[in-house]
Amino acid sequence: MPFLKMTDLDLSGKKVFIREDFNVPIKNGEIQNDARLQAALETIQLALAKGAAVILGSHLGRPAEGKFDPELTLAPVASWLTKHLRQNVELLHDYLHGVSVAPGQVVLLENLRFNVGEKKCYDALSKQLGELADVFVMDAFGTAHRAQASTYGVAKFAPIACGGPLLVREIENIERSLSNAQHPIVAIVGGSKVSSKLALLDALIEKVDTLIVGGGIANTFLAATGARVGKSLHEPDLISVCHEILEKAHRLNTLIPMPIDVGTAEHFDEHAECVFKDIIDTTRDDMILDVGPKTAKNYAKLIQQSKTVIWNGPIGVFEFAHFTQGTEKLAQTIAGADAFSIAGGGDTIAAIDQFNVHDGISYITTGGGAFLEYMEGKKLPAIAILESRFADSNKI
Repeated sequence: MPFLKMTDLDLSGKKVFIREDFNVPIKNGEIQNDARLQAALETIQLALAKGAAVILGSHLGRPAEGKFDPELTLAPVASWLTKHLRQNVELLHDYLHGVSVAPGQVVLLENLRFNVGEKKCYDALSKQLGELADVFVMDAFGTAHRAQASTYGVAKFAPIACGGPLLVREIENIERSLSNAQHPIVAIVGGSKVSSKLALLDALIEKVDTLIVGGGIANTFLAATGARVGKSLHEPDLISVCHEILEKAHRLNTLIPMPIDVGTAEHFDEHAECVFKDIIDTTRDDMILDVGPKTAKNYAKLIQQSKTVIWNGPIGVFEFAHFTQGTEKLAQTIAGADAFSIAGGGDTIAAIDQFNVHDGISYITTGGGAFLEYMEGKKLPAIAILESRFADSNKI
């Protein structure tokens, strides 16, 4: 990776501003899932071990800029950090004109999106953030696709800008599933709309051996093959696009297997009964909400034969009790496969939680949108600015 890394720097006695992604679900002041916090601990602890005075920053939710929102305070995160770092982590509300922190100590800046100009990356705010410390560390992969003041702008003005261990680890693992992957590669892309993942599908068919589509995406592909999808969620205006993707996959010898049986219901309802049908037997009144057991078995066989698995999105409405079997079979197969597996995205992580397969997944990325954009081959702004700073330093 052509950018400076925190692991290579002498941080003794220096103020270090680490941008993390602490955008975690909080209900009634209690953190519901601390996976992102756990992922960031290594970076924080390493900075402390190197003798740094640590300033942490993150956003939480989507507050109105310039206004304090008690529902989106990082106070619960400060409490979590205090417990896990075994030292008091003070939450700072007034920090743009300087932060007082000693080597070995940690402070947390209140929600960075409370600041006017954060999302639009105002230079004035970026400069203030850049002047808080001697070293800026971008460690929030989950926000690396956003060119905001605390992810991109700050790196322009900080004396030194580098990538943190978590950011580096994310990139290394994604590259292991793409550029440095062992074949056969199976990618699973689920979700409601082809339109939201069109770029990803187009990119993956050039890199993988098998592309499994699920959910509403699969329904649109089924319609492109001439199958009846009835009242199922699909995008009629993208049927021709799916047909083109299928043709391109055929030219590239990339397999896109279609469901041969499906789980159907008369209505989209969590209490609806699941009726399994062969795809040729679906009617105009059916809603396809899951794959059938024969399809799940076929997909499992493809995964078991793979060396690399990329998973983004469920293949059915797994939130409904009667339509979990397809995604559950998929999750369990990935977890038990003799392959390197990487998974990302909110619904994917929810499925991993629901079916308790964490230990079987090789790497669970902290990024959602950033994961997708990196997989699509896009240059993420927060990484691009680190590379630019590194290139400029080498010219001196």
